[in-house]
Amino acid sequence: MNTAELAADLDERQFARYECPCCEEPIERTWNMVTRDGIAYAAYFANSYHHTDQAHDTWIDVILGTWDTESVDDHVTFGCRVGPVQRSPYPAATLVQACLDGSADEVHGVVLSREDGLAHPRLPEFWEVVDFVLANDPTVTAHLYP
Repeated sequence: MNTAELAADLDERQFARYECPCCEEPIERTWNMVTRDGIAYAAYFANSYHHTDQAHDTWIDVILGTWDTESVDDHVTFGCRVGPVQRSPYPAATLVQACLDGSADEVHGVVLSREDGLAHPRLPEFWEVVDFVLANDPTVTAHLYP
């Protein structure tokens, strides 16, 4: 794994608010590019849910691949849910099917199932980006760690 630091320009971070179809509470969606050594490395999409009478959680999709070309041939997308778990006061991340919200399109490349993600050689890179998002995206951080 590359030891260079990840970074993101928070001024470039995008934000949108939607209404949840199941409970009409807000869904806060953020997305941004993540760089490694100043080179675009990954894109993430984080949906934070404020469900009524349910745990608040965030679903994160991360696209890893090359970003300086028109080609998406090497793109691969992982997904996870971050939220409350039994016997822990802190949220935990669990690998899930990527793009469960139906957002998958060509830029996502290969959209991984949980099983495929667990066996994929880039899984450690995915978790590194998730850790970065949890620590640096202000919407996600405020939602999960009030």
